[in-house]
Amino acid sequence: MGSSDNRLFNRERTVHEILGGGLVADVILWRRKNMTLGILLVTLAAWVVFERSGYTLLSLVSSVLLLLAIILFLWAKSAAILNRPAPPLPELHLSEAMVNEVATFVRTRVNDILSVSQDIALGKDSRLFLKVATGLWLIYVVGGLTDFLTLAYTSLAIVLTIPAFYERYEDYIDKYVIMCYTKLWQLYEKINDDYVNRVRVWILENKKLS
Repeated sequence: MGSSDNRLFNRERTVHEILGGGLVADVILWRRKNMTLGILLVTLAAWVVFERSGYTLLSLVSSVLLLLAIILFLWAKSAAILNRPAPPLPELHLSEAMVNEVATFVRTRVNDILSVSQDIALGKDSRLFLKVATGLWLIYVVGGLTDFLTLAYTSLAIVLTIPAFYERYEDYIDKYVIMCYTKLWQLYEKINDDYVNRVRVWILENKKLS
C-alpha cells in the first residue's frame, strides 16, 4: 500500500474504512460474496420482470402480497379444519446492529454530500467544483439515454463492482489517475493564464479607459 501522497485525494484510510467498515462495506467489497451475489441476482430478476411484464413497482408488490396473503390464509384455515400444522413462517426481523450500521453509513454519506455542497456554494474549492460539475453532467447525459429503473439497476451493479475492482488494483489505478489529473490541471492552469486572465485584464483596462 502506497503513501497518502500517492493515493487519490491524499486519503489515509482504506476503501473498506471509507465505506464505513461494517456490513455495507463488506457487501460492496464482496467480503460476503453470497449476500452480494444474492442482491445482484434479485435486482436483476426484478429488472427483467419490470421490463418484460409491464408491471409497475406498486402493482407488482401489491399483486405478490395479495397472492401470498390468500395462500397463507387458505393454508391456515385448511390446517385448522384438518388438524394439520400451520404454515411454517420464519421469524424475519432486522437486528439492531444491522440497522445501526446502515444508518451510520447513510448518515456519513449524507454529511459528506452536505459538506461538499457547502464548499461549492461558498466557492472554496475550484477543483471540487469541477469534479462535481463533471459528475452531474455525466448523470444528466446518462439519464437522458435510459429510464429510471435501468439506471437504478446499473447504478447498483456499479456500486457492487467498481469499489471491489478498485480495492484490488488501487495502486495501479491511483498512479495513472493522478498522472492524468495532474496533466489536466496543468492544462487548465495554462488556459486560465493564457486566455482567461488576459480577458480579465482587458476588461479591467477598458473599464478604466471608460
